[in-house]
Amino acid sequence: MKGTIMKLHITVLASSLALAMPALAKDIPLSQAESIAKSVTPDSASVAFNDLEAQWLTQLRKALQGDTAALTRDALAQMRQNSIQADNAWLQASGYDFHTTENQQMGITLLSAFNTLPEAVLKDNLATVTAINHDADVNTRHQALADAESVEYLYFLSDAMGPRLGRAFLAAYDKGELGKAAALIKASEVSTGAAKKYFHYPRPYQVPGNTIHLTPDDVVVKDGHPYTAGGGAFPSGHTNTGYTDALLMAEMIPERFDALVIRGARYGYSRLVLGVHYPLDVMGARMVAQRNVAHYLNDPYYRTLFNEARAQLREALVKECGTTIVECAASTGKDDPYRDPAMHTFYRFTMTYNLPQQKGEHQPLKIPKGADVLLQTALPNLSPAQRQALMEETALPAGYPLSGETEDQQFWQRLDLSAAYEMARKTR
Repeated sequence: MKGTIMKLHITVLASSLALAMPALAKDIPLSQAESIAKSVTPDSASVAFNDLEAQWLTQLRKALQGDTAALTRDALAQMRQNSIQADNAWLQASGYDFHTTENQQMGITLLSAFNTLPEAVLKDNLATVTAINHDADVNTRHQALADAESVEYLYFLSDAMGPRLGRAFLAAYDKGELGKAAALIKASEVSTGAAKKYFHYPRPYQVPGNTIHLTPDDVVVKDGHPYTAGGGAFPSGHTNTGYTDALLMAEMIPERFDALVIRGARYGYSRLVLGVHYPLDVMGARMVAQRNVAHYLNDPYYRTLFNEARAQLREALVKECGTTIVECAASTGKDDPYRDPAMHTFYRFTMTYNLPQQKGEHQPLKIPKGADVLLQTALPNLSPAQRQALMEETALPAGYPLSGETEDQQFWQRLDLSAAYEMARKTR
């Protein structure tokens, strides 16, 4: 009876929300998205949030410097999580095979619709990144630089945890108290290198006649060197990292699920601020990251490692918080801007970046087997069928770039985890 009532609540709410979904996808202008993105920079309205931003940046710079006398640009490419932060020995001893090559090929297939996009979409793609790059203020650029150089670490996730849990996470991370999670999460990032070589698309600042402003580094290395990136543009490797890390952390800390998922989108947005990626690059990276995380979580052997890492992480956070994770993760109003309802609107915007929707007939959305695992820890009281229903009802309308023709392309482009979680939350 209880399950029937829950299903009825979801169905009724889904029906009303679904009516607004087609408009919601393009209902927010770029200027509004830029304003929302700015609200989670070091220039936010909250002193506590800004202090947390400053703290993770300080710890990042210290980690990047290591044992050297000063932080230099040459050292950036060599730095990784150290043996205290990440328990790589534990992971290696497990013998787990991530099947990287096979998953890279799956990613290329998933993103193959990129090759048939109309020229008008590609022009809008460049125009959008150019606008975001030009409009970004100094604090938004500072955030983007910090995000960029945190790619080998997990520091950037702390600001989506709220001030209290975020500080606890930063303390536990550098003490090595969540080493299994740190090792597993970073190892779960399936490199986009093969896809970049396959699609071979130039970055925005490499396009002849572009007007991208490259951002001097006055935040991390502080040498004034303009930030650039190597390799092709599509898909974004940094965004793949950001989404993978954020989504896996959201699975481990479901008390902050929505905020962490949105942090992945905000991390991708930073790549446009710097002018090194287009909207399509970060949209494609979101697709492959979601697919890869679901793939791993459906593997029983990986799940065993995940559960062990998750348990260690949660125990460490309870210790550092001095209370339950539920209490430590509780929203604190303006000091917790990633929980602002506007961030859900921002997430939806980043699913399309207002690129044009293609008209015509489209296949009904089909949920891949096991995809609902992405909502399992966040919504444990719902059945797989109920989680699938949420995914279907809150999905992006069909026809946006990269949604392609295959069932997988359609689903992973249209999946809106933020909206699915929010709909379920409103039924509680």
